[in-house]
Amino acid sequence: MTLHCAVLDDYQGVAQTIADWSPVAGRVEVRVVREHIDDREQLVAALDDCEIVVLMRERTPVDAELLGRLPKLRLLVTTGMRNASIDLLAAAEAGVTVCGTESSSTPPVELTWALLLGLARHLTAESQTMREAGPWQNTVGQDLSGRTLGLLGLGKIGSRVAAVANAFGMNVLAWSEHLTPERAIAADAELSADKHDLLRRSDFVSIHLALSDRTRGLLGEQELRAMNPHAYLINTSRAAIVDEQALLLALRERWIAGAGLDVFHTEPLPTDDPLRTLPNVLATPHLGYVTDRNYRTFYTNAVEDIAAYLDGTPVRLLQP
Repeated sequence: MTLHCAVLDDYQGVAQTIADWSPVAGRVEVRVVREHIDDREQLVAALDDCEIVVLMRERTPVDAELLGRLPKLRLLVTTGMRNASIDLLAAAEAGVTVCGTESSSTPPVELTWALLLGLARHLTAESQTMREAGPWQNTVGQDLSGRTLGLLGLGKIGSRVAAVANAFGMNVLAWSEHLTPERAIAADAELSADKHDLLRRSDFVSIHLALSDRTRGLLGEQELRAMNPHAYLINTSRAAIVDEQALLLALRERWIAGAGLDVFHTEPLPTDDPLRTLPNVLATPHLGYVTDRNYRTFYTNAVEDIAAYLDGTPVRLLQP
């Protein structure tokens, strides 16, 4: 019997060409859904015949209610080895196997620096003026050497961001709830006394924390007001770590100079969202992990997960 597999949120339409699906040919019929489906009824209709669903990161929440409406579902594959939008306990109770894929931490590090450099040198505004044949040079950029980068989170990604900052000759501060002096020293960073100390002292603040009950809303109005008016905030981690309304107010009233954002509370970002038009925002559509090498890993591992499941030996299992 041929099983049905839906690959969700393949915006670029590359899932079936960037990886070799021949290991499951003849056993699985694969179809790709390129547009994000936000409506629950439409999602159920799109997946109701599927035994297998491949998810892209955390774009599609899979909870007990959805699982209950997809009785044929037997295998969920998510890109990455962690997906907070899947109720793993509910999946286990429903008899649905959940598997992940490998993922590189390098792409979000690189995008962090693309955003930071774009903000520091006003690249969007200057590039637009060039395209429009406007005035030659409009802004004065910030030097990075000698400036201070504050890192909220110094894990795999944060420590790599720190290494680049040190190469630029920046001073690096770091803070997270359980960060130790030894780990900070190992990354050539100074452990900040607390998050407010880091925010007050930094010219650039970059977030590299996992979203949890402890980090949700970590930066609110009080924290954003503690930042310097010339400082920039970069978030390539999770939008919910920053209070959305407080950030909008900070940008509009210029408590901070601007923000580089790759993550948003609602994705895709609504067309009328003010973050699309605020002049001091450099925004990208959640591109942190979107690179050819990472996508090849995602989908090659997804095929391996499916083949292993069909052979009765599932791999890269995600447990409740």
